[in-house]
Amino acid sequence: MTILTDKNEILKIRESGAILKKIFSFVEEKIKPGVSTLELDREVENLTRDLGAKPAFKGYRGYPATICASVNEVVVHGIPREDVLLAEGDIISLDIGVLKNGYFTDAARTFGVGEVSREASRLIAGTKLCLREGIKKAVSGGRVSDISNAIQLTAKKIGLKEVRMFVGHGLGRELHETPEVPNWGEKGKGAILREGLVLAIEPMINLGTRKVKIMPDGWTAVTLDGKLSAHFEDTIIVRSKNPEIIT
Repeated sequence: MTILTDKNEILKIRESGAILKKIFSFVEEKIKPGVSTLELDREVENLTRDLGAKPAFKGYRGYPATICASVNEVVVHGIPREDVLLAEGDIISLDIGVLKNGYFTDAARTFGVGEVSREASRLIAGTKLCLREGIKKAVSGGRVSDISNAIQLTAKKIGLKEVRMFVGHGLGRELHETPEVPNWGEKGKGAILREGLVLAIEPMINLGTRKVKIMPDGWTAVTLDGKLSAHFEDTIIVRSKNPEIIT
């Protein structure tokens, strides 16, 4: 559990987050029909190293790539491949982490490829809203499940389903730390949120069933019904009033 109170430490993690923001601004321009997810991976790895950071995911528990590139029904952990080419109307979730100055930051965004369907647009906007509402609850004195409950209720109100197989997490000096941050739950439960605690809040939201299965590669998670899934994530620092969004 990383809790940051020292100004120099906070400046360091902000620099890590700033690099991640630059990476997403860069890669968004690369998302076009005909581009392979492996090409995106190579571009992101090169930029990450050029910016003086290290890819956080590559080699982590044997993961083979710099980014997770999850297309359409892939929920998370899509491994970039040369034969996975983006097509008009697809959606793609990119999950990217970096290590800079001894601090990890982690974020995810879902993008449309060209013109996407009304349902795909609704899913992307809804998942982004779930993240926003969850972050609002990341205030000191609250509980982890206050974040979880906000995400769950937001998804329910707009007719979407939160994924329960995967969770957000603490991070900072390590990529994955305590506490876990589920995307569902009864508020007022779990660990008390402390000023300076660093969290990755990451709703994964589906158009259809919330149920997910893992493919034979051991990483790629897809919706059980083959319907679309979206993923948004930010690294934040818990504050007394307004959480600080690092990424």
